[in-house]
Amino acid sequence: MRRQKGIWWAVLAAGVLVGGVTGGVFAQGSDTSYVPTGPGVAVATPASVSQTISKLKQAVAHGGMMVIGQLNQGKVLAIAGLHVQSETLFVGSPRVGKMLFSADPGVGVVVPIRINVYQDAAGDTVVRYIPPSTLLDKFHNPKLTRIAKMLDKKLQQLTSMIGH
Repeated sequence: MRRQKGIWWAVLAAGVLVGGVTGGVFAQGSDTSYVPTGPGVAVATPASVSQTISKLKQAVAHGGMMVIGQLNQGKVLAIAGLHVQSETLFVGSPRVGKMLFSADPGVGVVVPIRINVYQDAAGDTVVRYIPPSTLLDKFHNPKLTRIAKMLDKKLQQLTSMIGH
């Protein structure tokens, strides 16, 4: 019984991270595919999940940010018998984090930024994230809104580097 509760919580946590918390914006461009389901910005890439994770880590480092953490939802969900390819990178910058947390320490619920890379039902690899402005705007703090817009642009640049 105790083990089942632990598995349930692990699956729930992975589902929240994979599913996100808001929706509405999708990436579309000449080198990326429109992905019509799910929340946030989605960019299709021809590479595998592991190749995309490697490219994304390089792009993050090149873009002046860092990978703060990584969660392999596929491994967690395998405990419950579901086999999916899904990994989330937690991305941020100590310099930007200092600005955000100085403006409102509650931003820890939103940052670091989560970027999910997964294989969809059709077998395509997708990179998905919730634009920081979508979540940081909820704080109604002009300083956070300004930084969030900068982060939105940064993430758009990062995903455009790996989306083709």
